[in-house]
Amino acid sequence: MSESQLLEVIEQYLNGEMNQQEREQFELLRKQNAEIDSKVVEHQVFTGLLKQYSKRVELENRLNAIHNEIDVNELKESLMAHPIWIVQMWRNHHSKISVAASIAIIAVLSIMGLTGKFDNNNHNNIAQLKNEVRALKGSNAKLSRSINDIKAQNGVVIRDKESSTGSGFAITSDGLIVTNYHVIRGADSVYVQNYEGNSFKTKVFYTEPLNDIAILKITDDSFSKLGTVPYIIKKSESPLAEDVYTYGYPYANAIYSRGSLSGKFGLNGDSVRYQIDIPINPGNSGGPLLDSKGNLIGITDAKQARYEGAHFAIKSKYLLNAISNIPSDILEGKSISLNKKNGLAGLSRAQAIKKIDKYVFMVKVY
Repeated sequence: MSESQLLEVIEQYLNGEMNQQEREQFELLRKQNAEIDSKVVEHQVFTGLLKQYSKRVELENRLNAIHNEIDVNELKESLMAHPIWIVQMWRNHHSKISVAASIAIIAVLSIMGLTGKFDNNNHNNIAQLKNEVRALKGSNAKLSRSINDIKAQNGVVIRDKESSTGSGFAITSDGLIVTNYHVIRGADSVYVQNYEGNSFKTKVFYTEPLNDIAILKITDDSFSKLGTVPYIIKKSESPLAEDVYTYGYPYANAIYSRGSLSGKFGLNGDSVRYQIDIPINPGNSGGPLLDSKGNLIGITDAKQARYEGAHFAIKSKYLLNAISNIPSDILEGKSISLNKKNGLAGLSRAQAIKKIDKYVFMVKVY
């Protein structure tokens, strides 16, 4: 098979264009031929970097568009000059203002309907009104994001309701947090909340969308180092029927769940994931999956939970690959030092949970 033919087969495999028999044959070929497996991983990394660059350009264009529409400097001066009543008014009343505006629009439309104004000659006016409402909502959303950014810069805690939540876990003492990419995709800002209820601002440090992995970096000045991470990331795959457990935030409080590793592959022979018999709710996405010895063997993933009775976790070796794939310009000449000593070995399950409590976070997306 020539290089170009192999590349074409790899793309078909990664794009899900193979039938089940073809996929199983290619999976077997990957296991038997380390060079082909390496080329698959390299192609995954290459396409992931291309997508990441595209998203950076898209984000830069979005930010430029927002700044062109809103005078952020003037807004910042206004907030700094009157920080108490403006921020308080926005927190307490922005939802009420939105409701009032909606009621006003409904009232106008109702009056037009009752008075017979909805005839064919007014369709253009209705369409124009809808466009103006959409534009108003867009401007309101942009203004909200700008105010949140300014409040964060001035040390004001943002208490607006998050749009979604997930789970995450630390891999270093200085605040590198792992979660699923789908948890933070499209976010304007991401915070993590610890077991004591304290929230910290983060930045998206690195992502691999293809494997649904994201690494966040806590950037909040109030964050203190965690100490040595107690679990180690397992390099090899775990055997079937392995006793496993999760710890994450499907709700407001952290939940412990136990079960076993029920399948070495995900849906349709997906080699990136394990199948587990632990129920995974949306808020569990991005949490740690650990074995009975306290090794981190995967990242829980609720993305495919719509399939009844099937729950999955991304294998830890793909997390290790993602860490090693982080470009040097992002690392700024520094290296990521992972824990190599298992601090959970020999502990009871209750003792292990107590020890990892402060290393597992709720991920709050705005």
